[in-house]
Amino acid sequence: MAANIDAETLTSEVLQSWAQTPDERLRQILGSLTTHLHSFVQEVAPTIQEWDQAIDFLTKTGKTCTDVRQEFILLSDVLGVSMLVETINGQETPDATDSTVLGPFHMVESPGRALGDDISPESEGPRCVVSGRILSVDGSPIPNAVIDIWQADTKGFYDVQQPGTQSIGNGRALLRSDSDGQFHFRSVVPMYYPIPTDGPVGKLLLATARHPFRPAHIHFLVTAPGYRELTTHIFIGGSDYIDSDTVFAVKTSLVKDFRENPDPDDAAHYGVQSPFRHGHFDIVLHPEH
Repeated sequence: MAANIDAETLTSEVLQSWAQTPDERLRQILGSLTTHLHSFVQEVAPTIQEWDQAIDFLTKTGKTCTDVRQEFILLSDVLGVSMLVETINGQETPDATDSTVLGPFHMVESPGRALGDDISPESEGPRCVVSGRILSVDGSPIPNAVIDIWQADTKGFYDVQQPGTQSIGNGRALLRSDSDGQFHFRSVVPMYYPIPTDGPVGKLLLATARHPFRPAHIHFLVTAPGYRELTTHIFIGGSDYIDSDTVFAVKTSLVKDFRENPDPDDAAHYGVQSPFRHGHFDIVLHPEH
């Protein structure tokens, strides 16, 4: 490469360096990444100090990741990239339940629980029942689907954020739908909460005057043989920040009312005290082919 090479020639040479990449998809990705990244750098024209700061930010982001915290997912979330990837892939399955972000807290294995169990037995606060069905796009029930669930407590914390206060597995469950595709469980009504702000991503939000809050929600990851895996949420209607989720993940179809049910017979049926709040959420999966 010439000592006084210009920017356009440099970009061309880097693109050419990927030309023999055996994997066609990898070659496409690296070529596009090079083109857009070089264009970004030319547009912004960072100083050497600014580029060093960028490298330091990414280094600190990596060092913040642990077995129970994924700071790079958090960064992807607040940049809207996680939601963009979900939206692009969701276009292939318009008849299925809308997908949304995985989030940074799906980091431990959820405990197996029976239908109807309380998935947040250590959490204090108002109780709720969540019920629904796992269905195919043609409306037929999907029995024995695996439903992975995780949520924050009424103070806005996940189990992995409070070692010694919550046991790992509190607020989590692995359920299986019954022969009619139905499921239900008990829990606490989750609280809106801030994403972790003690790391590089939190400092980024502070520097840009953005709030760190997510509206109240419960995560679902649903799998069944012959169907595409689905990652989604149920958002609690009326929650604070429902219109300004810091990770841009709210979709109207996923917002559900958790209405108060005063019926003592219903409360007895579900094993909760009356009155309780009840949210219903049917989840539609798309066949793999």
